Amino acid sequence: MLAEIEPFLSEGPRYFPDDMITDLPERFIVAEMIREKVMRRTREEIPYGVAVQVETFTEKPEKNLVVIQAMIHVERDSHKRILVGKGGRMIRDLGRDARKEIERFLGTRVFLELFVRVDQNWSQSERMLRELGYE
Repeated sequence: MLAEIEPFLSEGPRYFPDDMITDLPERFIVAEMIREKVMRRTREEIPYGVAVQVETFTEKPEKNLVVIQAMIHVERDSHKRILVGKGGRMIRDLGRDARKEIERFLGTRVFLELFVRVDQNWSQSERMLRELGYE
């Protein structure tokens, strides 16, 4: 069916330059990369009640470096303990994996600092959802 319809469709205007892959800000994409690593590493231990907020994103071109501080929001103390891990191992490994992916995305070195904060019922709060970019 698509093959039959396609010849009748005209090409529309370009809305973005060829080198632009998305209209979302880098901060949002970086936050989602970190969130993905949380979900992959914790699997079913942490439900989808986790959000990531990039608090600082500082470019230092003279050092070919971007410094990022991100807050991982969870709803329970037990989730925080899982994310931090024994001796901080989980958060360190999570940060390493996220940093590598962010460096590929940004094309520069990245210093990534992760923090975990318990915000009970954040996913039910309109204010928090708005603040985290989930409107």
